[in-house]
Amino acid sequence: MLTKLRTILRHGWLDASDTERAIPPDVMQHLAQRVAASESRHTGQIRIYVEAALPVSYLWRLGPTTSLKDLVRQRAVMLFGKLHVWDTEHNNGVLIYLQLAERAIEIVADRGVNHHVSTQQWQAITKSMATAFNGGLFQDGLIQAIDEVTRELAACFPAGQPGHSGKAANELPDEPVLG
Repeated sequence: MLTKLRTILRHGWLDASDTERAIPPDVMQHLAQRVAASESRHTGQIRIYVEAALPVSYLWRLGPTTSLKDLVRQRAVMLFGKLHVWDTEHNNGVLIYLQLAERAIEIVADRGVNHHVSTQQWQAITKSMATAFNGGLFQDGLIQAIDEVTRELAACFPAGQPGHSGKAANELPDEPVLG
């Protein structure tokens, strides 16, 4: 119970201003440009969502059978749907989710991508990003995430591949979302 209370307080302490400090406007612009450049190499779609803390409605679920890691994953999956990342023409959208209070990273990919990229590959990517995030280097970690996701998408869904028209339409906004 004490651990749950500490977690709720830690998450309650952070707000949108913490997210804006971690990802200032110039970084937002740079990340959007990086996503746009990435999407010129493949037909996939990348979204980034950075959030200071989990909503209290998630934290109340914390208990003996539900860990913080589970809650962060649930939140990322919910945002994947809310941001319509699942709704791309070729089912090849990817959400990169960064949760600041826990310095947690989740990558959620649509079914088209998951036919080609294993859970273990996504876990290896998030593990390599964790070093930058744990050091507070959020821009570096997100750039690394974009580059790693780009590598996977370009291998599986290259621009101009048969059955896909040349350069894919930009189906989702390139700008990161701060929550």
